[in-house]
Amino acid sequence: MFESNSYRIIAMSALLEGTDLKITPHSPWAQQFWDELIPAKDRVGQHPLFQDMANGRLNLKCFRSALLNFYPLVAHFPSYMALALSKATDFTEAGVTETRNWLIQNIKVEERHLNWYRDWAGGFGLTVEELDRVRPPVAMDAVNHFLWNINTKGSLAECLAATNLAIEWATGDWSIQVYKGINAYIDHPEVSINKRSLAWLRAHAHYDDIHPYEAMELIKRLGEGKPEIQEKAFQAAQDGLAYYELALDECYKHQ
Repeated sequence: MFESNSYRIIAMSALLEGTDLKITPHSPWAQQFWDELIPAKDRVGQHPLFQDMANGRLNLKCFRSALLNFYPLVAHFPSYMALALSKATDFTEAGVTETRNWLIQNIKVEERHLNWYRDWAGGFGLTVEELDRVRPPVAMDAVNHFLWNINTKGSLAECLAATNLAIEWATGDWSIQVYKGINAYIDHPEVSINKRSLAWLRAHAHYDDIHPYEAMELIKRLGEGKPEIQEKAFQAAQDGLAYYELALDECYKHQ
């Protein structure tokens, strides 16, 4: 359960990260919201593609395809958050001011992640030009179209649920395992593993991606006492995870 040791660890991590967003125990609706997303989150976080990455069984062609075609998701992530920020304007509504401040603080963090991801891809033989010119297969690009749409047309709670809860939560899970096993590729002649090429993985693995826990806290504040907002936010998170899984299935079928 969220209110156990994992809750205390995340709350302490929030203090260490310097955020002033206090993570609180879940109310019944929020606990149900969280728990019912776990199966979909686990299907992404424990996807065979990431399991094969973590144990060194993913062939280099498929590994590169994953890095290449997921690049737009990483590259555009600050833009998705900026669209959400544009909705944080009614400061009389509960949670809006906190959401605004949190988004402003973390958009800059996501910008750094782009350069770290480029270094990771470069370590596996991809050039910046290849990354910037990529046109992912439709099934892998669908998650980007969904995030553009939900962050343009959805409510503030839906934006957070789809982007910072669903995508970052699952990513935090798989990146820990891949980081632990990435040295399985260290002797490959076409791979360079060093401090720079591991920065993206290390960042996500070391702080267990606290962002989804903070995003859930903001969703709670925005949705407390508002069942319609709660339901729409849950659907947005569920859809985000489904699109993420679709992209993984498409990539992995070429393994």
